This record gives sequence, structure tokens and C-alpha cells, in this order.
Amino acid sequence: MILIRHGQSYFNLHYGATRVDPGIPDPELTEAGRQQAYAALETLRPRAVKRLIASPYTRALETAHIIADALGLPISVEPLVRERAAFTCDIGTPPAELARRWPRLSFHHLEERWWGHGEESEASLHARCLRFRASMAASPDWPQVAVISHWGFIRALTGETLLNGAYLAFDPTLPAAP
Repeated sequence: MILIRHGQSYFNLHYGATRVDPGIPDPELTEAGRQQAYAALETLRPRAVKRLIASPYTRALETAHIIADALGLPISVEPLVRERAAFTCDIGTPPAELARRWPRLSFHHLEERWWGHGEESEASLHARCLRFRASMAASPDWPQVAVISHWGFIRALTGETLLNGAYLAFDPTLPAAP
């Protein structure tokens, strides 16, 4: 599968410049973030991607929609690939509001507060990564899936850190690193 970090959000823009949490819950993409999503789309064009999995955060859903609209791909929303809650940007949006914004997507499976309560521990994040990895390894179409996720989740899953809009190939059937 292909793991893609969402495009730059307004949180990323401000935090990157100041290293201070700017207090923006569930931020949208900046114009640079939209351009990063279009660049990620171009890397997927020659691949045999058949579906997208996206985190329920706005920045990931916006990135996924840019890709899905251009390639005609379905999007499934998966809270397992959400960011590790540590900053204000990790306060999500309730499912009813997400459904109003993206009426073609299903959010019925999300808990009202799907992003959790308070800061998530590294142990909890790693457990989430293992659950997602196992579910993807059991899915016969995993080589044709792109996952739009976040820095913390991708780092915990792969050991790699990605810039906004960057991607990497990942085989969930290979043994996990210790």
C-alpha cells in the first residue's frame, strides 16, 4: 500500500514557523497543502490504486478528496489511521458535521468523539498501528490501497517521518520492526 501524509494544514504552517501550538482545531489545508495533494495525486496516477483510506481529520479528508476526485476512487474513513492526539489540531470534528461537509462519505461508524480524550500515549498509538497493519495484511487488495494519514501515525507504523504530501510504499505483511 501507499502511505501519504496529508498536505500542509494551517496548523502545520504556523507551528512550523513558531514551534508554538497556534490553537487551531481540525485545520483545513493551506493552498500549499492543496498543491501537495495534487503532487501526491500525480505519483498515484501510474499505480494500480483502487481505493483510498483516509483519517477523519479535515486535512486528510481534503487531501483524499483531491486525489479521489481526479482518479475516480472511493474513500473509506478509518479512525485507526488518525493522528496521535497531542496538539490542538488533533481535536476532531463530530461525525454529523463531517457528514454535512462530505455527504458522499460514511461517518456512521465513528464515535461522537472519535479522536479520543486527552493526549494519546505512545503505547496506545502503537496498538492502533498494529490493529491497522493486521487488518490491511488480511485484506487481499492492500497492494492497491493508498492511505492518507498523519506524521505521528506513519512514524509509529513505519519508523519513517514524512513531510506534508510525501508518500512511501509499505507492505503490511512483512514482520514489524521491533
